[in-house]
Amino acid sequence: MMNTTQKKLLFRRLRNWTIALIVLIIYIWAFTGFFQNFELKASAWTSAKAIFTGMAHPDWSYISDPDGEDLLHALLETFNIAVLGTFISALLCVPFAFWAARNMSRFRVVSSTGKVILSAIRVFPELIMALLFIKAVGLGPFAGVLALGFHSIGMLGKLFGESIEDMDFSAAEALRACGANKFQTLWFAVVPQVLPQFFSYTLYRFEISVRSASILGMVGAGGIGAPLIFALNAHKWDRVGIILLGIIVMVSIIDLISGSIRKRLV
Repeated sequence: MMNTTQKKLLFRRLRNWTIALIVLIIYIWAFTGFFQNFELKASAWTSAKAIFTGMAHPDWSYISDPDGEDLLHALLETFNIAVLGTFISALLCVPFAFWAARNMSRFRVVSSTGKVILSAIRVFPELIMALLFIKAVGLGPFAGVLALGFHSIGMLGKLFGESIEDMDFSAAEALRACGANKFQTLWFAVVPQVLPQFFSYTLYRFEISVRSASILGMVGAGGIGAPLIFALNAHKWDRVGIILLGIIVMVSIIDLISGSIRKRLV
């Protein structure tokens, strides 16, 4: 006869194997449908070979141009879009983060409302937001800044709110016991605890925003995406190669610097 502990272990094993089997069946079903509808174009390998050839023999003359239509200016515009979109949203999302934090309100419905609003803000990807803002403000980097900024409010607000929920409230309780008001408690007990996490999450979001800003130009929201899509459509593979190399270098440098700063903050 099995005791209670053995029965629990047997139940857990059966549950885990059942879950694994269901997941495996779903994967097999999904990939079966994928390969049935999969059709590789005859020009796919030719295009892939041309892109790698372009990266091996890039158009070095496109790096800098006195007229301003060059790689460096496009990368700088992409960088500026990411900076403005991220760091402005980092300031605007702070009230939403405190609103959505469960330990900042006595009533669960208040924090739940804040979480729902943040979820509604970030539900649309940056490309969709860029298309919407292009209709509102026209083509150009301003639409890209608005798209990244609006989406980042939802993402950073969620992360900031979780940081506030995870903080230690002993310092705040000590200040309240000494007669401090709500503002003093917030400024001297809450902000010093959450600020390093806020900076770390902002830098992490900035890394993602740089990648997103590289794509926004493909729909007309400024940045390196516009010359990239033009070069692809014109089959200028050497131009495509230098643009891709420029994006790789810029993103790698930003990731390296941002990662080093985040390690010192946290």
